[in-house]
Amino acid sequence: MPRKPNYGFERRERDRLKAEKKAEREKAKAEKREANRAAGLPPDADDKADEGAGGVPPVEPPATGLAPEPTAKD
Repeated sequence: MPRKPNYGFERRERDRLKAEKKAEREKAKAEKREANRAAGLPPDADDKADEGAGGVPPVEPPATGLAPEPTAKD
């Protein structure tokens, strides 16, 4: 006989694991930041690379060579 699902518990367990994982990542970032400060590097040297997907910095769109459209001022 299959077990009766306990959706609330399963959801709480997933959320707990997710929060634990996030706390570990935050702790690692804080340690890295402290190591950078001790080495005399700028405070946001590595933080910018972490903002993109998968640690890849965001890509800027290519320039079209056209002048931007003027905006109407009131």
